[in-house]
Amino acid sequence: MKGGDGFRTTGKKISVALLALVLMPFLLWDWETNPFVYTHESTQYRSNTPPGIAPACIHCDPNYSTESMKPAEMKTDGDKYQSLEKEEGKEPMENGDDFEAEIIDRSLVNGTASVDTKVCNYARGRWVADSRPPLYTAKCKYMERKWACRLSSRTDFSYEGYRWQSVDCQKPEFEASHFLERMKDKIVAFVGDSLSREQFESLMCMLTGGQESSDIEDVQILYAGKIHHPGWGYRFRSTNTTILYSKSTRLCDLEPINATDPNTLNAMHLDRQPAFIRENIDHLNVLVMNTAQHWRKTLVSWDNEVMYVNGAPVQDRNLMNISNAMIFKVNNIVKWLDSKLASNPNLQVFFRTKSPTHFFKGDWNTGGRCDNTIPMTRGSEVFEDESSDKVVAAAVKGTRVKLLDITALSDLRDEAHNSYYGKKSPDCLHWCLPGVPDTWNELLSAQL
Repeated sequence: MKGGDGFRTTGKKISVALLALVLMPFLLWDWETNPFVYTHESTQYRSNTPPGIAPACIHCDPNYSTESMKPAEMKTDGDKYQSLEKEEGKEPMENGDDFEAEIIDRSLVNGTASVDTKVCNYARGRWVADSRPPLYTAKCKYMERKWACRLSSRTDFSYEGYRWQSVDCQKPEFEASHFLERMKDKIVAFVGDSLSREQFESLMCMLTGGQESSDIEDVQILYAGKIHHPGWGYRFRSTNTTILYSKSTRLCDLEPINATDPNTLNAMHLDRQPAFIRENIDHLNVLVMNTAQHWRKTLVSWDNEVMYVNGAPVQDRNLMNISNAMIFKVNNIVKWLDSKLASNPNLQVFFRTKSPTHFFKGDWNTGGRCDNTIPMTRGSEVFEDESSDKVVAAAVKGTRVKLLDITALSDLRDEAHNSYYGKKSPDCLHWCLPGVPDTWNELLSAQL
């Protein structure tokens, strides 16, 4: 009978509904506890999300277009982390694996999850034309007149019209107020030769726009005997930020061999650090150091210095070679600073690579000159991954000391030196300001 069939059908429906109600709690419990079900769900969700944005470096290229990028070159965030897995010697995770959870598991630092990413190599990039005026003028109150090429007999100033554009990632624009706020209640110290002083003076000009201000006080007296010269130490009152320079051409501790003789030679201790660094290391927040050009036997002799190790004159024939002595010193101070960084989390140390010289047709003492005033005659790009300063790069590798790599990018700027303008002999070592050292400070600011 049709009526009976309908009743039986309705009864079946009610039975199925009752069965579903009975089984529903078990299904929900299984959903929450079954790892396969959870993984499948989360994978499906992620597969429907849009791919990660392209690498940041493409935004540095004004000619970049996503439409012109080949499909094979487009990389998602998943591709990036698979690449990281390969570099770390691990098998890359298959598409659909829960890589987000894996990243968090292996990147917990002090209880906070962070994504592992490659450190940006700001030294890779190109010089590009820039019509904006420099951050300060040649009349900056905080730099020596000899760096101000606009105040010399030079008439071509095209060296001011370029900026460095990184290709691995976008270098942030330098902003004085932002830098000072980040360095609030901090001490930034430059230690090295006259090129380190140029970088120090460049930074002071960048932070002040070259103008004197009642906000700035000279604090050289607080470091009497250690920074040697008035105007080598300033404090910004508003942020309590101190910027210092201490001269140490070879980053060695100097000690008179005969303290009672005013004409005595000085022991240049390769295995001891400069007094300024030793005495202030626990108070500094940023240390930028360099050494390179003064490692010549003639210059060591002119400075009346004798190389010492273990408290005695160097006797080792290999170490008596001035190039080997420099390598020894660089490795020695990096190792010492790395040990200090282990217990000083508020300190960042940068070793700036060597600034290139551009003496052509001779050296500094044999008639070499640097007459070129045309920018980029030797190219405008640096795409090598490794620094061209092999000594410093090898020394800091695997340590907490950071590399401030300026060698290759500066090497392309042979037109930006002081040259012979207003001088008896050409200066193909130091730079016009405003100029190339400003870029060094932009890279420093970006890495802080």
